[in-house]
Amino acid sequence: MRVSILASGSSGNITLLETERTRLLIDAGLGKRETLARLAAVERTVEHIDGILITHEHTDHCNGLPQMLGLWKAPLYVTEPTLGAMRRMLPRTFGKRLKRVESIQPGQHFTVGDIDVHAFAIPHDAADPIGFTFRSNGAKMAIVTDLGYMPELVKVHLRGADCLVLESNHDLDMLKVGPYPWQVKQRVLSRTGHLSNHAVSEYLCDPDGFDAVARYLVLAHVSQENNNPDLVRISAEEALKRRPVESAFTGELLVASQHVPLKPLEL
Repeated sequence: MRVSILASGSSGNITLLETERTRLLIDAGLGKRETLARLAAVERTVEHIDGILITHEHTDHCNGLPQMLGLWKAPLYVTEPTLGAMRRMLPRTFGKRLKRVESIQPGQHFTVGDIDVHAFAIPHDAADPIGFTFRSNGAKMAIVTDLGYMPELVKVHLRGADCLVLESNHDLDMLKVGPYPWQVKQRVLSRTGHLSNHAVSEYLCDPDGFDAVARYLVLAHVSQENNNPDLVRISAEEALKRRPVESAFTGELLVASQHVPLKPLEL
């Protein structure tokens, strides 16, 4: 599998997952022009998409979906509550371009081409938010952003991932003194909000939570107002150093960007 994280953050999220036979888009938070520019930046020319998977209906994850459906005419994989929410908020072109919908549910396993997909519930303030794991050719990739805390069941789903894309949204101190209204700060800090650097650190240092087998650990959805990539990296590195020697993390730690796509990751 090849993983190309084209954008990650509160202004737009989109990831391309490829095998030799199958191409999937996970979320569609950028418009057509910017999506094609990001693909060109990682030297990918995509003429066909086998499926578009949406994690939840917040605009940074689905705002570009009408244009993506117009561009590739791909099947849409989405839960019924999320589809209903998108119908209410996206422009009319969304419904007109919706040709094939594959309804999915949290806990469901399904296959697209040669990729086995598992959708699972995550705690976030959306209609029916989900994370995904993907398996193909002996490799596993997991993506889970936009969650307020790390339930034990989510930790179980993430185990064994060769590539783990995990939210590290905000620094607690920066958020508390930052520009957001208090109501928004409360939402971000809630159990259906976003993961802090501290919460991620507590997960990464715990061998019973994070198994450390990933070749690539990608910290994502970094807030531009309440965090910075250096803080994310320092916090994670400190946590990983606290692990027992026998369960040390030997993979590569990366921080995804809102503005620049990451290099494609080969699994």
